[in-house]
Amino acid sequence: QVQLAESGGGLVQPGGSLRLSCAASGSIFRINAMGWHRQAPGKERELVARITNGGSTNYLDSVKGRFAISRDNAKNTVYLQMNSLKPEDTAVYYCNALIQRDYSEDTREYWGQGTQVTVSS
Repeated sequence: QVQLAESGGGLVQPGGSLRLSCAASGSIFRINAMGWHRQAPGKERELVARITNGGSTNYLDSVKGRFAISRDNAKNTVYLQMNSLKPEDTAVYYCNALIQRDYSEDTREYWGQGTQVTVSS
């Protein structure tokens, strides 16, 4: 069994910062790419940032220069540092990861339960 547990969401004023964390636990052989997605009310889920196990990153255009994704492979954890937050960043943020539970198994995609981020004055 593999679980992803997010933390760090909350209410912040425009221009503020938050740092999200997502720790993977359970039976894990290898974690490949990890990422953060978000879904605002009435909108489709969108990829915010992604990081490979080699450290390559890509970002949604609207968050470039404001958000930074990183990972600690020793802790099986991915982070999302969010600066200069805007009201339009308000959404539920989900982490996901491509995980291989055993060397003999295929890689599967796992999702966290989501954490609410609200940017409002």
